[in-house]
Amino acid sequence: MSRPPDPYYDHPPRPLAQRLGAVLWPSFFSAGVSTMVFFAFVDPLLLRDMTFPDLPLTRELGYTAGFFMFWLATAGSSLFTWILLRPAARFNRALPPE
Repeated sequence: MSRPPDPYYDHPPRPLAQRLGAVLWPSFFSAGVSTMVFFAFVDPLLLRDMTFPDLPLTRELGYTAGFFMFWLATAGSSLFTWILLRPAARFNRALPPE
């Protein structure tokens, strides 16, 4: 019985910097737009007063925390999309002969 050929790759694996950039860069832009739209309608100090009134939070710190929360959410979405779009040939390898 012959061994099946090695899986065919449609392109070589990308460098780590390129993979990170493909996830973090679009999510950075999405987080920026989301932050602008969200905080155009919501004041961070009013949001603080409704949730944690004793928290010493400035308006600038609220904008910063909001941006990083949006960035984390959109990076998670981009990462999940990247995981789902990887070529199956890299994971469906033939079992070794017994």
